[in-house]
Amino acid sequence: MDSHPKLWERKTSICPLQGKKMAYQKVNADLRTSGHSQYLDNDDIQATALDLEWDMEKELEEPGFDQFQPDNAETQNLGHSETLDLHLDSIQPATSPKGRFQRLQEESDYATHYTRSTPKSNHCNFCYLLKIICTATILFIFGILIGYNAHTDCPPDTTLSRSNDPQLYKDILKTIKAEDIKKSFRNLVQLYKSKDDMEISKKIKTHWTALGLEDTQLMNYSVLLDFPGPSPGTITVSSTGQCFFPDGQPCREEARKDHSQDLLSSYAAYSAKGTLQADVIDVSYGTADDFKRITKLKNTTNQIALLKLGKLPLLYKLSLLEKAGFGGALLYTDPCDVPTSEDLSSETFMVTLNPGGDPSTPGYPSLDGSFRQSRPNLTSLLVQPISASFAKKLIGLPKLRMDNDACSPLELPYNEKRTIHLQVQTVTEFKAVFNVVGYLKGLTSPDRYIIVGSNHHAGYNYNGQEWASSTAIITAFIQALMLRVKKGWRPERTIVFCSWGGTTWGNIGSYEWGEDFTKILQNNAVAYISLHSPVRGNTSLHPVASPSLQQLVLEKSKFNCSRRAQCPGTNVSSVQIQGDADYFINHLGVPTVQFAYEDIKALEGPSFLSEAIFPKHATKMEEVDPSFNLHEAITKLSGEVILQIASEPVLPFNALDIALGVQNSLKGGEPSVPYLLAKASRLRESAELFQSDEMRPANDPKERAASRVRMLNDILQDLEKNFLVEQVPPGFYRNILYHLDGKTIQFSILKEAWEHCSPLASNETFQEALSDVLNSINSAQVSFKAGLDVFENVLVEKN
Repeated sequence: MDSHPKLWERKTSICPLQGKKMAYQKVNADLRTSGHSQYLDNDDIQATALDLEWDMEKELEEPGFDQFQPDNAETQNLGHSETLDLHLDSIQPATSPKGRFQRLQEESDYATHYTRSTPKSNHCNFCYLLKIICTATILFIFGILIGYNAHTDCPPDTTLSRSNDPQLYKDILKTIKAEDIKKSFRNLVQLYKSKDDMEISKKIKTHWTALGLEDTQLMNYSVLLDFPGPSPGTITVSSTGQCFFPDGQPCREEARKDHSQDLLSSYAAYSAKGTLQADVIDVSYGTADDFKRITKLKNTTNQIALLKLGKLPLLYKLSLLEKAGFGGALLYTDPCDVPTSEDLSSETFMVTLNPGGDPSTPGYPSLDGSFRQSRPNLTSLLVQPISASFAKKLIGLPKLRMDNDACSPLELPYNEKRTIHLQVQTVTEFKAVFNVVGYLKGLTSPDRYIIVGSNHHAGYNYNGQEWASSTAIITAFIQALMLRVKKGWRPERTIVFCSWGGTTWGNIGSYEWGEDFTKILQNNAVAYISLHSPVRGNTSLHPVASPSLQQLVLEKSKFNCSRRAQCPGTNVSSVQIQGDADYFINHLGVPTVQFAYEDIKALEGPSFLSEAIFPKHATKMEEVDPSFNLHEAITKLSGEVILQIASEPVLPFNALDIALGVQNSLKGGEPSVPYLLAKASRLRESAELFQSDEMRPANDPKERAASRVRMLNDILQDLEKNFLVEQVPPGFYRNILYHLDGKTIQFSILKEAWEHCSPLASNETFQEALSDVLNSINSAQVSFKAGLDVFENVLVEKN
């Protein structure tokens, strides 16, 4: 199987004989077949026509006709009208666009320049002239009939029609129906039976191919995955000798059989393996303040941390635990942070400790023959997720305290000691991860890619069905799109549809594909639209977008909210998100969009709770969105953004919003850095000049020039690459335009360096963070200036 998609291949088909071009073709004598005897049934007329053709050939060979003769004229024979196959691409632009007869008819001065000798007889001259008139009349009528029939038989020349017509977008999207998405969702749930994703990947590929998607490929990578061991992890309380499973059930065979699937799903992928007996120390959310407080009061060496998920990336908090000398960690979600509509207190969950991609091939694709590093675990800590109810039992609370809807967070009393024996078992093995990738080639810019990503694997033995929502949505959009493509329409740029495998273990499928084609994607990827976990609640629309795309997303969101009541106060933000967008944001600097429905309570609570992967059954998904209207809304919102980015002549990216975002990220934070603020102010001035001098004319069809539009788009799609930094804390985005949550606007790396480290001007870590921000701003300003200089040089050359 060819694992390399033909990103550079372009196929174009042009309908023969369209419009006025029909009149420009030479009508050959071969058309006078028996099938057309109703027009040329007189032998004399046929013979005369042949003589005329011969005479014309002689005259065309005389001096003065060379400029009209195509270089490959001898090979351009129309043949019989029943099998006309004339390709307009074969006509050389340097030759005359008119056929011989048509050209002679239109050139009135032909007779004065190329007259024949006077005929010997007036009678012969009259007869000869009559034959010419009759033949020309018959051929003229014959040509009209052929042109009319050919025009009616061919489909309309949609390649010449505008592909960025807003009404066309509406016509495409109106075919998307909630009931169709619901049916697709249920079919996908029934198909998913196996532990690996090969079966479902093949089904998706077959379905996409049947819908008409071009060049659909099934790509696989052999990667290192981490699975639960033969038995679940256990926690034994030393004071009582009681043994518990992660959900709080006693370690009895009956409990294990009753909850075998959920228990095996409760693990941390790529955790260290083994056993540890130690004291439990409550570190709350594991923030910088929490660690400063704990390390001053207690010895943390080889102890076990009781850690809440949320507020900060899990990988970052675990790195702080390692630095503090901890030996293990029990992870849980505080019930006060979870929406009351979701009773997850007794549920176990999975997390991954993999920052992204195949752990055995970090930074390069997992191809046959690649060097494999030995990395069975990605941390020195023994990490075990537990349910909130078991955390409460471990703390010693009789019940979860809920007084008048006021939730009391779980907390282990400082003066109480808990010693436990922790056992963690996982098994690593190499398995194949599959991606499904299909292409809809662009019309005018097939080398520019809008990537749309969903995922199709929920993890080992999971009943979770969020992947089915994601896959049903992307399939519904493909179906609507291909209905229009079959009528002749195409977007200007290529749309790449991807269904990723291995998402649960650290976005492995998307990372490996991205690393496999990184050189092409660095230059040609325009945008990424994420469909990861699109329906998580039903009360509020939560769009996330790169700064350059926020204006476009806000316009679409407001329009959608004008028709619905489920998104009050919709706000677009650039915050870190879960899912396969990670590689495209952090390694390629590609502008990204994601729409999702959430519960307002979840949006108001701590960020990064979605790092916990809870099994969500199909029945639960249909309870959240029983009519699948939310699924339909996500499909149409995402689809409209995809169509506009893929079809607009000028990319709908707002360069000024990037500069404004940089300024806002430097205001109100501690400490104030005047020279960075001054640099950001100059960046804004450059962005304003770029926006007014280049983007405004390019968006005006009367002033638009194709070469300038191409250069402008190249600058716009590369702007975010200036804000990729090399070194960031674990779990933080390398793209510093994204924030940890929607509540803080300061650059994440500056905020972390200032809070975690000693706030001194000489602090090396903080100075490095300042340098990263400064270099990013300077790089963006250089890009704006270089773009303006290029456009100015082009204008000078033209003048």
